[in-house]
Amino acid sequence: MSAASALPGRQDELGALARAVEQFGAGRGAVLEIVGDPGIGKTALLNRLAALAADRGAAVLRARARPEDAKPYQLFRDAWDSAEPPCPGGPSWDTAAERDLVRALRTLPERYGPGGPEDGGARGGGARGDGTDGGGPGAVLILDDLHHGDPASIRLAERLVGGRPPYLLALAHRPRQTPPALLAALDEAQQAGTLHRIEPAPLDAAAVAAVLAGAAADGRAVRGAEQAERLRAAAGGNPRILRVLLAAGADPQLWPERAAGAAGPLLRAAAPLIAEFDALSVAATEVLAAAAVLGETFLLGELAQVAGHHPDHTAEAVAELTRADLFRPGGPAGDLTFRHPVLGHLVHHRIAPGLRLRAHRRALALLEARHAGAAARARHAEHALLGGDRPDLVAVLAEGAAEVYASAPAAAARWLGAALAALPATGPGAEHRVALGLDRCRALTAAGRLEEARTLAHDLLRTPGGLPEQRRTAALAACVEVERLLGRYAEADAMARTVIDTLPRPLPAPLAPETVQLVFDHGLVHALRGTAAEVRTLAHEAAAAAGAAEVTAATAAAGSGPDDRTALRVLAAFCDSYAGDLTRVGPEVARCGRLVDARPDTVAGRAPEVLALLGCAELYLERFADAHRHLSRGLAVAGGGAHKHVAVNHLIGLSTLENWAGRLDLAQRHAREAERLGTELGAPDAVGMAMAMRASALLWTLPARRTPEAVALAERGLRHTVPGTGWWGGSALGLLALARLVGGDPQDCLRTLLEGGGEDLEPLQPASRPSLFALMTTAAVHSGDLDLARRSARAADAAAGGLGRPSFQQAQADRAGSALAAAEGDHGRSAELAAKAAEAFRALRMPVLHAWTVLAVTVAVARAHGPAAAIGPLDEAIEGARRCGALRLCEDGARMRAALVAAGPPGSSDPSPVAGLSAREREVAELAAAGLPTRVIAERLVLSPRTVDTHLGSAYRKLGVGSRLALARLLHRPPGAD
Repeated sequence: MSAASALPGRQDELGALARAVEQFGAGRGAVLEIVGDPGIGKTALLNRLAALAADRGAAVLRARARPEDAKPYQLFRDAWDSAEPPCPGGPSWDTAAERDLVRALRTLPERYGPGGPEDGGARGGGARGDGTDGGGPGAVLILDDLHHGDPASIRLAERLVGGRPPYLLALAHRPRQTPPALLAALDEAQQAGTLHRIEPAPLDAAAVAAVLAGAAADGRAVRGAEQAERLRAAAGGNPRILRVLLAAGADPQLWPERAAGAAGPLLRAAAPLIAEFDALSVAATEVLAAAAVLGETFLLGELAQVAGHHPDHTAEAVAELTRADLFRPGGPAGDLTFRHPVLGHLVHHRIAPGLRLRAHRRALALLEARHAGAAARARHAEHALLGGDRPDLVAVLAEGAAEVYASAPAAAARWLGAALAALPATGPGAEHRVALGLDRCRALTAAGRLEEARTLAHDLLRTPGGLPEQRRTAALAACVEVERLLGRYAEADAMARTVIDTLPRPLPAPLAPETVQLVFDHGLVHALRGTAAEVRTLAHEAAAAAGAAEVTAATAAAGSGPDDRTALRVLAAFCDSYAGDLTRVGPEVARCGRLVDARPDTVAGRAPEVLALLGCAELYLERFADAHRHLSRGLAVAGGGAHKHVAVNHLIGLSTLENWAGRLDLAQRHAREAERLGTELGAPDAVGMAMAMRASALLWTLPARRTPEAVALAERGLRHTVPGTGWWGGSALGLLALARLVGGDPQDCLRTLLEGGGEDLEPLQPASRPSLFALMTTAAVHSGDLDLARRSARAADAAAGGLGRPSFQQAQADRAGSALAAAEGDHGRSAELAAKAAEAFRALRMPVLHAWTVLAVTVAVARAHGPAAAIGPLDEAIEGARRCGALRLCEDGARMRAALVAAGPPGSSDPSPVAGLSAREREVAELAAAGLPTRVIAERLVLSPRTVDTHLGSAYRKLGVGSRLALARLLHRPPGAD
């Protein structure tokens, strides 16, 4: 393993260490300072320094200062005793005279230099081995945690830093805890140029990803760039904190909620941090515990009250904790905070139960006296309940859960669980238990703990003696939601119908909130099953009934009122757009957009689902900017661990939009995150659709020879989806058909579409049929089945007309018509339709589809209007593909252009620019002019990079150019141009 791989993100620091080791030698020395916060990696760098010096044959003397060391010069004693082999004639520790120690340290070069008693050659190290006269291997004195050193060691370190030692002196310390005199000496040495300072920075995203890759290899599942970024942000880029979070569950969203399940690994990873706590006085330990109970920030007066100490004693403890760098100033108002939030969680994790109970009760009393909000009080009520019967705290927990449900559903579920545990199983409070159970079920669902939510919902339905009608409807709605998220659509539909089929018609107004929830969840089930038409009428009726309700304080508190109607209107508008009724539904979608935009993120507790439905409806209507805005907002609302199931929908929608916009890297990133969340949730449909979306982006970014990888990924995605023609499966099927067509297998593309939807594609979503018919047309043309191609081309055009001819779907139909016209020999018609389609894709800002369309019709344009007419649009398409990273289209475009340029215009006396090149030189030159780097050209042509450069150099000489830019200008200019 290389040094860089062993210490991810530390390439610069490792380079500085290597240079320091190379520069020192007998008679020459240096001072190296490594400075930074605890856990940033100072000791790891010193370990690397010691290894580099030992490899060179140098003697390494090292020691770590400990806070409990009290003997004078103990740090240097330990360093001297660590020498291997021992140094004879060392200082006299009996007298501990500094001059003896300094004299002994100055003799290190003589002892380990050439001819010295401890010469590296005598120990087998030999000379430097690099052919230079660098003297003997020398010695390295490493002093770690110098800030903890005894006063005599600190004074000696100041003296050594001020007078450049004849060996390599490496010091590591925490500046917040280092004595000012030593800091001054270090700064003076740096300004004098005799000291080199290394300040390890927090790990960046790439370094964290490398750490996570190693964790995954060790069996800890960590996937996705988004998760890596969350871990990096949660750890502040600190390697030690990162290891603690990984030990707690490899996801900051699980910390500290589920840290208890990983107590062993967690305590091992946190051992250095815990050692800091153990070095404190009893009073400081108690104040530290009080701070952990209070949370992220706290004041001295609060600490005194929660710890039960006198303010003066608390101030002394705070001073000790500040000196230990456990507390830091948190703001201008005198707030204090932990050095890192993880320290507070670890302290809370280790507080003795009795002390924790008393501290939380004091904190709760403090907040009650201030009339603090329920969420702030619930955190303490959860622990205060453990000390006895406190029914008043159940209400606090329920109110706190309602406050944080949208942003922190895991905390809401935990508080509601504590409240349920405090209520009697039977008796007068039974109905209250059911209400809290329903709230907890929804919180568990929002937190992504679907199986727990399902078990609880089914338990509620089995309540002895049955449930009142409204409670039963609410419990059924909770079950329907969970079954839907688990992909059990048949079960979800059957449960919903037990109530919906019994509702009177017309629906009663006002519609009960529980019924609204059930109708909404039932609509989502059918939206995903691909049967939205079955609930279209019900959605419109329910929206009207909800809108007729008189809004009161009670109905608003229950989640009813205008927000309920907004949610149902959005559902109805989605059903209309899914059915392809785009002309009629357009104004209603716009009105729904305004209603949602005017409301806060908590639209009756269903904001993420509402925003997902609205964004998808806008996507069908080709209002891409609005769709992106609402899907992004929904993702933000569903982020931070809340509503993971809905975040999947937003991520997939955003992946689609980014793919169309040519932001292929971002499209893949969204798809990967959706796949990760779907896997966590146990939602196979979401996983399969995410795989298919990622394959659709890879299809363009991979070189042609790797297209089978994208096709295989799309195939796996379709297999993951629930069999049938639901939204997930139908969408994944269309993406697989596209991958097979682009991958050069039109017959498999055709088979995929015919087996999944038949020739009329009736089972698949109407709003997408024009593009699917267009795909079928192109595949039929390439398969030689012109009769099927003609039927599907007519069907594509008719389907686009039925939708009101939206630009995207009509462009797909025109593209298919172009392919058919070319096959029938009508190249002029083919070029006309393709130009229309390409212009539409350009106007929609879809560069990949624009480039694919231009490439597909290049031959027809050349035959209809000559090669010169095809070159301009082709160059523009290649450039657009290059900006998107669509390597596949760049390769195909370069090959087509080479053929066009070689052909030249009929009857032209102007020779092709590449006429004097060999076939291989011409091929290399065209790919280079298209912007492909040498490595990619070598992979594409199965050559070595050196051979590619040789051919390219030869082409430069023959064409009289000196750069790739000049080559591109020469080859891409119109024939006959000056």
